[in-house]
Amino acid sequence: MKILDWYILKRYLFTFFIMLLLFIPIGITVHLAEKIGKILENEVPLGEVLLYFLDFTIYFAHLLFPLFLFLSVIWFTSKLANNTEVIAFLSSGVSFSRFLRPYMIGASIVAILALVLGMYLAPNASNGFNDFNYKYLKSKNDALDNQNVYRQINDNDYIYVSSFDVKQKVGRDFTLEHFENDKMTYKISANTIKYDEKDSIYKLINYTKRRIGEGDDILEISRRKDTIFSFDLEDLTPVIYIAETLPYGELNKFIKKEEQRGSSYINRYKLVKYRKWSLPVSVFILTIIAVAVSSIKRRGGMGVNLAFGICIAMVFVFFDKIFGVLASQSDFSPLVAVWFPNAIFGVLAAYLLYNAKR
Repeated sequence: MKILDWYILKRYLFTFFIMLLLFIPIGITVHLAEKIGKILENEVPLGEVLLYFLDFTIYFAHLLFPLFLFLSVIWFTSKLANNTEVIAFLSSGVSFSRFLRPYMIGASIVAILALVLGMYLAPNASNGFNDFNYKYLKSKNDALDNQNVYRQINDNDYIYVSSFDVKQKVGRDFTLEHFENDKMTYKISANTIKYDEKDSIYKLINYTKRRIGEGDDILEISRRKDTIFSFDLEDLTPVIYIAETLPYGELNKFIKKEEQRGSSYINRYKLVKYRKWSLPVSVFILTIIAVAVSSIKRRGGMGVNLAFGICIAMVFVFFDKIFGVLASQSDFSPLVAVWFPNAIFGVLAAYLLYNAKR
């Protein structure tokens, strides 16, 4: 790798990580200011608060990875352009494609980081982040997506809990209904259901099992019942965020299982899966756009380039959100929804790159 490559690559990565170090503390401060009241009100232990903000940092960084990169590339490339360094490079016989190479190497490094974060680290952080939210920060009115969880387990079994505490693994007002030939044959109910990870069993309090016969029903009542069910703990988890908390391998298995059940939320789960791949690709697209936009010295300097870059970033986020909502709440293809913004901005990147080479 030549001196030019090292020079640009170091500036690329250095500016990107400085951008992360600048904006993540700001994000943490703003978030803490919003949540500090409820944290103090609920007397949350300091250890849990620190762990929560570690999860928030990973969650926040992964979410905005491409945008941080985009703005950082515009920032330092604009400085190169203002100092006429870009003109010096190109005047020395370096083609624009050759000038772009160290940017692509840097984009590859960042894309790999984004892929590792999305596949493994971000799901774990999302799990801790959401658990803390539901345990300490959500009011009863805010936590409606954590209530009235109703799932079809297979062709014969349906389960319901009025609420589910993800952290404690406890559900309230549990029922399981079993059907044979479209007729209920028995129903299990309990005031609470708790999953014991150590013994891999469910503990039920105030357990009742009603077997429905041709004549009289048969009742089995117990103050406490330890048992095994055919459903998984994930079946009791609020569907609003379960897919975000699963590593990629487990997510694929979960989606396959939900497809077999005919889940109405399958598009939401597929959106999470496809975004794990689309985000690293967007790193390359936004890098090309950023270099093409900021490598030309303009009247107004860096401020004009940054303003233009922020506008492009806002449009990118707008497309991503609009198509994401469209896919999650309709029959619109989640694959198209995830890749459409990249396709549009990929065309824009090709157009800007063509003009920059001229």
